[in-house]
Amino acid sequence: MPTLDSFLLPQIEELKTKELDWKVYKLEGASMPHTMVNGKKVLMLGTNNYLGLSNHPALKEAAIEAVKKYGAGSGSVRTISGTMDLHIKLEETIARFKHTAAANYFQTGFAANQGSLPALLQEGDLAISDELNHGSIIDGVRLSKAEKAIYKHNDMDDLAAKLEAAAKASKYKKIFIISDGVFSMDGDIAPLDRIQRIAQAYGAYIYVDDAHGDGVLGEHGRGIVNHFKLEGKVECEMGTFSKGFGVVGGFVAGSSTLKEFLHNKARSYLLSGSAPPATVASCIAALELLEKDDSLVKALWENTRYFKEKLKALGFDTGNSGTPICPIMIGDSAKAKQFSSELFQEGVFALPIVFPMVAQGKARVRTQVRADFSKEDLDFALGACERVGRKLALIK
Repeated sequence: MPTLDSFLLPQIEELKTKELDWKVYKLEGASMPHTMVNGKKVLMLGTNNYLGLSNHPALKEAAIEAVKKYGAGSGSVRTISGTMDLHIKLEETIARFKHTAAANYFQTGFAANQGSLPALLQEGDLAISDELNHGSIIDGVRLSKAEKAIYKHNDMDDLAAKLEAAAKASKYKKIFIISDGVFSMDGDIAPLDRIQRIAQAYGAYIYVDDAHGDGVLGEHGRGIVNHFKLEGKVECEMGTFSKGFGVVGGFVAGSSTLKEFLHNKARSYLLSGSAPPATVASCIAALELLEKDDSLVKALWENTRYFKEKLKALGFDTGNSGTPICPIMIGDSAKAKQFSSELFQEGVFALPIVFPMVAQGKARVRTQVRADFSKEDLDFALGACERVGRKLALIK
């Protein structure tokens, strides 16, 4: 019998030949503005740690105290004996922060989508999904028994046409519109206000994945629903703690009925060990910190505006981004990889995003601004981008 490796190795070699394999970048220490990657000191311009909370003293202290009181693990899944008072407090804190009635906490954002969507989307339903939605949404929808439809990215006319066709078919029990809140490759924001009006007109429900909007958009970083003043008008608000909040874990916030339903039906929640006390306590600390003080969110946006304005003034194309995700659009995949490599040699870490993660001819280097960058940090990054951009004839 052939070994398993004999099937896997040719596929790995094909990825390497096409330069589509993921390299390992070893972070040596905390996710700070200046850190060590693969033995080189760099400015970290390629992280989702938008507010710098992953190394915040309040979060670290909360984790330490939780370990002292609760130990290293929970000992079970949530539905048996793995629900500690900490888990309940976190879910209450999420609901308070998001201005919803209730919330469910999952081990990761991926688990939140992979468990919630198949539970909510049942036989006889229709899921209408933005074409650039995150892979966790795609997988969650695929696992469901609902019919699937895809609308063009942020194209409200196409979305309305899909809903009109569904209404004429008159065969669906319920219809869900599913969209990222912030699209991670381009940094553009879903027009949730328009989506909500269209959903209301056709009697559809909304599931929004706000992973990259949490801690970034809205008052005190409450996210896209708050940003568009739609609280109480969006049925399912999914989010994650692994980005702006600096920890790890996912959640779905909404009604008390939704919480009870997912508690009983979401398999990724039901069948996975619950998050350890240190993680849960850190998540609580992150939300409580933002509830009291929005200075980090304000600093993030001040840095974002400064960095984007300077990049554009140098002649770089930053696409349609409306967030701290700031793509430097290059087009050619090989040149995007070279740009990233040259930046690394200059002491700036920012990865290339190439096909098949984005369409052919849409390669870019994705930079992500942080609240804890100083102006000197941003100027250092801008100087490196300018030198490399001129060397590669990307700017004049």
